[in-house]
Amino acid sequence: MTTERTDVTGTGAGAEPAVAGPGSPMVARTRAELRTARAALDDGDVAVVMTMGALHDGHATLIRRARETHAHVVVTIFLNPLQFGPKEDLSRYPRTFDADLEICSAAGVDLVFAPTPDVIYPDGDPGVRLSAGPLGDVLEGQSRPGHFDGMLTVVAKLMHLTRCTSAYFGQKDAQQLLLIRRMVRDLDFPVRVVSVPTVREPDGLAMSSRNTYLTASDRETALCLSSALRAGAAAAVEGPSAIRRAAREVLVHEPLALIDYLVLVHPETLQDVPEWYRGEALLAVAGRVGTTRLIDNLPVMVGPGGGPLDVFTHD
Repeated sequence: MTTERTDVTGTGAGAEPAVAGPGSPMVARTRAELRTARAALDDGDVAVVMTMGALHDGHATLIRRARETHAHVVVTIFLNPLQFGPKEDLSRYPRTFDADLEICSAAGVDLVFAPTPDVIYPDGDPGVRLSAGPLGDVLEGQSRPGHFDGMLTVVAKLMHLTRCTSAYFGQKDAQQLLLIRRMVRDLDFPVRVVSVPTVREPDGLAMSSRNTYLTASDRETALCLSSALRAGAAAAVEGPSAIRRAAREVLVHEPLALIDYLVLVHPETLQDVPEWYRGEALLAVAGRVGTTRLIDNLPVMVGPGGGPLDVFTHD
């Protein structure tokens, strides 16, 4: 499918958003264009799906879920520099805007907001940022200091700019999802946060834009992450120690995967659950395969009748 696209660079107050073609979403690149396009949508029923581009079927699933229950869907495509640390290569992140636009068109998106950093941060590096607090210092936050502060800052800005009523996020980024929920609740954002189950490849690998970095042998190695999660969930009826032991057993047999952490934690505090714990927990793993760092997780019910969950039952 080929989509004709008009690039927009105007910044004037009267700038009009570009329309990619018949049945395709409008494309706004500036705040003025976003205001014009957003004004044409129903203020009372707009869902947003926030992305950094390089869209795949995981993103398309979020869009389709939002489309099922909302009159309008906005997708943001913004590679946020605040989320990348000094040792992370922002320039390496894949940029596939034309393909992204085709996915948005096929999924029924009304509006794509694709700004550059100077549009989101007109004064340069923002002097005021949101803080993720203690929940942002563990797990991914320990490996990527400041990452979640940058993530929350841009999510807050995009919620304001798009004036969304709901925002859809994947369960795959479980810590991110938790922090966004806490931000919305603690700071009284009038936005409903909806979680969508992790979308996986047929072989079980969680879909991620970073999967494009994997070589064929790396990809085979990476399957140990999802295999470990499944093994842990299968032991959920026996309790936390059994879950951790079963998952760890899979990982130790794959020496080419350099595991950063494997944890079973409470889904709201991210603290390790004790042996007596029964209820919902997050089984999460992160590691490096080749040159690529991957994360994955699985919500589990611990105790009698336990096993894997798609998403947590609490909102």
